[in-house]
Amino acid sequence: MDEYHQTILDALTTGTHEKNRTAEDTIATFGHHYSIDLSEGYPLLTTKEMDTFRWDSLLHEFEWYLGGEHHVKDLTNKTGIWDAWADEEHNLPSAYGRFWRRYPVPNQSSQLQGEAWVSEDSKYTTREENDELTFDQLGFVVDALSGDNPHRGPESRRLIVNAWHPANAQVSGLPPCHYTFVFNTQNGKLNTHLTQRSADIALGVPFNIAAYSLMTKLIAQQTGYEVGEFSHTLVDAHIYCGRGERSEWYSKNLSELQERVENAESREEYKDIRNWILDSAPEDEGASDVDEHKYGYDHVPGLLEQLSREPLGRSNLDISDGTTIDNISYDDFSLEDYDSYDGISFKVAE
Repeated sequence: MDEYHQTILDALTTGTHEKNRTAEDTIATFGHHYSIDLSEGYPLLTTKEMDTFRWDSLLHEFEWYLGGEHHVKDLTNKTGIWDAWADEEHNLPSAYGRFWRRYPVPNQSSQLQGEAWVSEDSKYTTREENDELTFDQLGFVVDALSGDNPHRGPESRRLIVNAWHPANAQVSGLPPCHYTFVFNTQNGKLNTHLTQRSADIALGVPFNIAAYSLMTKLIAQQTGYEVGEFSHTLVDAHIYCGRGERSEWYSKNLSELQERVENAESREEYKDIRNWILDSAPEDEGASDVDEHKYGYDHVPGLLEQLSREPLGRSNLDISDGTTIDNISYDDFSLEDYDSYDGISFKVAE
């Protein structure tokens, strides 16, 4: 997928060496954007293996998102990908689906005179066990797209779903990275635009592309539209470059790395740059066997290996008839005609 490879290249050629909240530093760039035409097929990355357990993990996570839960009990035995941020009772300090499907509405005593808020008798509100009133953002916009919403129609430019609550995000250990998305219909097609405040190019972005493309197809099928584009804005787009001496090496050699990447004239030259890093830089903590594509906290060599691979054709995603945002299950999705290169693994920065 050329759009993903261009994202890697943009970070490597224009990025700066940056510190962040984790122990691993990054090469980061600001405000990257691309669009993918979903009518050309499903854009599951092919320059590293993304089916098998990775595909299973994506489907289970997506089902969890739409379920509106704030805990990961149902995910723990299926993927475990959120366990590091959950407490002993599997609760998360913030959760995407919780705000997608159950966004808190201020109680009446907190509402200022003249403000407009959805009423308790709305189809889209629920009174929780703790007496909190919540609003189903995703249900609201899907009904609008279907023509079943008394407040908005499919032509609306207000079909927004937001996972960012400022009073939660500023104290949460891991507030949402892909925090808001917008549906838009033009020329009979459904488009989705995702804004992501923090984008881990090696590990996160391939899953973000796959998940939101899947959601676009699901909701287009549910509401009677053809799929259009998935558009993605990455505010802080970064590549982790390791910790300690490994990171310091990048700080000192970033200009040479950028020059080498800019001057590469063939895919094979990206592998040569990878080999230069492996021969010159201090040990990458966490790497187990780079010859078997098992990298550590430094993601740069693995991404250069991906750049050396020619992207393969698009796969197809089949979704069972009658599947909706309210009844989806793992078995409703079938990935077809997918082919890829060998898998590449990276350590997760926490």
